[in-house]
Amino acid sequence: MALSVSEAIRTKRAVRQFAEIPLKQEEVLAILNAGRRAQSSKNTQPWHFIAIQERERLVALSKLGEWAGHIAGASLAVAILTLDPAQRFSIMFDAGQVAAYMQLAAWEMGIGSCLATIYQPNAARALLEFPEEYHLRIALSFGYPLDQTVLSSPPKKGGRKPLDEIVHWEKW
Repeated sequence: MALSVSEAIRTKRAVRQFAEIPLKQEEVLAILNAGRRAQSSKNTQPWHFIAIQERERLVALSKLGEWAGHIAGASLAVAILTLDPAQRFSIMFDAGQVAAYMQLAAWEMGIGSCLATIYQPNAARALLEFPEEYHLRIALSFGYPLDQTVLSSPPKKGGRKPLDEIVHWEKW
C-alpha cells in the first residue's frame, strides 16, 4: 500500500469484520513495535501490551465492552494496559497515541483494526491475569478485512465536520 501519512489519516476506516486468516508473526511484531515507539509524556512509556490470538480468549474479551464484539472475530487483539489513569491525565492520552500508532502501522500492511472500550475492568483482569497496579480501558482488534474495500474506502460525503466549524483562532 505505502501511501503517505496524510493519505492514511484521510482514508483509514475502522474495520469490524475480519477474514479468518491469521496474521503473520512479523506483522504482529510490527504492530506491537509501532505501539512501543509511540510518544509519551516525559517518555514515561506508561503501558504494557497483552497480545491475544487464542480464539476463546478473544471471544471472552469481546464480551467485556458494550461495542467490543469485533474482537471476537479478530486475528489479534492488543490490550493496552496503563497505570491508574487517575494518577495523571496524560496516561490515557499516551494510550491513545499507542493505539493510533498501532492502527496506522497495521493499515500500511493492509490489516484492519478497530478500538474497543473495556467496561468490565475486573473481569478483564481475571481473564488476562495482569497485575493489580495496571488498568485496562482500551483494546484493539486487528485482522485482514473481510471486505478489502473497507480498509480505505473514500471518505463519506459529509462524514467529517468542516474545519471552519471546529477550529477557533486565538479565542472562541
